[in-house]
Amino acid sequence: VQLVESGGGLVQAGGSLRLSCAPSGSIFSINAMGWYRLAPGKQRELVAHITSGGSTNYADSVKGRFTISRDNAKNTVYLQMNSLKPEDTAVYYCKIDSYPRVGLRVDYWGQGTQVTVSS
Repeated sequence: VQLVESGGGLVQAGGSLRLSCAPSGSIFSINAMGWYRLAPGKQRELVAHITSGGSTNYADSVKGRFTISRDNAKNTVYLQMNSLKPEDTAVYYCKIDSYPRVGLRVDYWGQGTQVTVSS
């Protein structure tokens, strides 16, 4: 099973993009979902996270601008990004955590989608 991401691209500062991430097949017992990003010369950063119950948390740098959501029926996670800044430029990766059986956790990662914000 692979995670398929879409929605990245080039946008001007102040613009918006919506990222989507869905598995190519079935994943059982999905728990949390999240988005990470990796910018050149920087460490990978957790951007947003959403639990199975819908609780969310965000990196301080994106609070108030980004919104993570999920569609449990489609096993899909979204990231709505508004008021984008050049410093948001990065490759964005989605991640899905699953617990197919007690004591076993399996993490799935997307292939990454480039987001470029021009000034």
